[in-house]
Amino acid sequence: MNKKIGRIFKGDKVIWMVFFFLCMISIVEVFSASSGLTYKSQNYIGPIAYHALTIAFGAAITIITLNIPCRYFKLMTPFLMLITGLMLLIVALGGGESTNDASRWIRIGPITIQPSEIAKGTIVLVVAQILSAMQNEKGADRNAFKWIMWITIPTCLLIGLENLSTAALLFAVVFLMMFIGLVPMQQLGRLAAVIIVFGVFVISTVMIVGHDKSQEEQEVAKVEQVDQPKKKKTKIEKILHRADTWKARILNFGKDDVSPQEYDLDKDAQVAHANIAIVSSGVIGKGPGKSTERDFLSQAFSDFIFAIVIEELGIIGAAAVVFLYIILLYRCARIASRCENNFPAFLAMGLGLLLVIQATFNMMVAVGLAPVTGQPLPLISKGGTSTIINCAYIGAILSVSRSAKMKKEENIKSNVR
Repeated sequence: MNKKIGRIFKGDKVIWMVFFFLCMISIVEVFSASSGLTYKSQNYIGPIAYHALTIAFGAAITIITLNIPCRYFKLMTPFLMLITGLMLLIVALGGGESTNDASRWIRIGPITIQPSEIAKGTIVLVVAQILSAMQNEKGADRNAFKWIMWITIPTCLLIGLENLSTAALLFAVVFLMMFIGLVPMQQLGRLAAVIIVFGVFVISTVMIVGHDKSQEEQEVAKVEQVDQPKKKKTKIEKILHRADTWKARILNFGKDDVSPQEYDLDKDAQVAHANIAIVSSGVIGKGPGKSTERDFLSQAFSDFIFAIVIEELGIIGAAAVVFLYIILLYRCARIASRCENNFPAFLAMGLGLLLVIQATFNMMVAVGLAPVTGQPLPLISKGGTSTIINCAYIGAILSVSRSAKMKKEENIKSNVR
């Protein structure tokens, strides 16, 4: 029986345990945080049943992916680049489905796909291949930096039009991969300076172009627009149609603390109720399923699920979740160190960084250390494309760990002989 189970769950056992615990936490917390969805639909089993099936399907994808030898990931890269590029162009040209003022999805029949989720893994694959192919005795060849930038920058620009935080996350992962891949520090230093200048330019543009309207003014504007013909948007307005949202998030994050009596719960509902959930948690929390702020937090099951985790499981539960992601990154580093070839090592580290940095973004937003970004908590937040793709990332890491273990065993056998 144990051998049969071992044949299914191959690869690094610690990563399998981390994956299992994150999925179990996800099912419990999403079930608790989906009270708003169950109330609206009057279906108390539907939302959690859908999420459980998504995780089960994702686990199946993990098992399928881990059985793919690492060398085949290289063969998949051109196909993934072509598909990803086409989908990102469709979204950038306005052909995507819009939700909450953001057009990030493409509908294919009954399925909606988020191209940016696929693009993240594709870019990590490409960067891992470039770094591995252009390694020499002193590190990465100087031309590796140019090739990586030629591919990464256009992709991040296309993603950033609708999802600036995802573009920033992806670029951060690529930067760290180049640092690990020993790209010359002179090139990385220049890139860091360019990023700072570009960041200041983007923030300045958002603050100038974005409109700062109160909720009442927005309601009045909506009423006035009913009787008036819609004005054609300029090209700049079309490109920066998310500027209002970005400006509001920057202003809300940068404003001074106000007293509880003066705080506007309607205007800053997400941040306010997330703070209430955290403050009311205590050391051990209220217990699974006993959250009160889930009824007031609009994205309790997605962007702000870490606040619900803290409220229900307390500081101890939150620390446990953080520790699981730290273990995941540590095991990826251990797996990379055992790889004989560069490509699987860079791939494992890139995917590990992708998952852990996104988790860090989400948790920092939930506790008020970063502006609202809309990044879900990997393997815990409710999701469709993101959950399945993250499971595929885990499968790829397990595939690398499996091949590294096999090579290690072969070396031991050859030394014995």
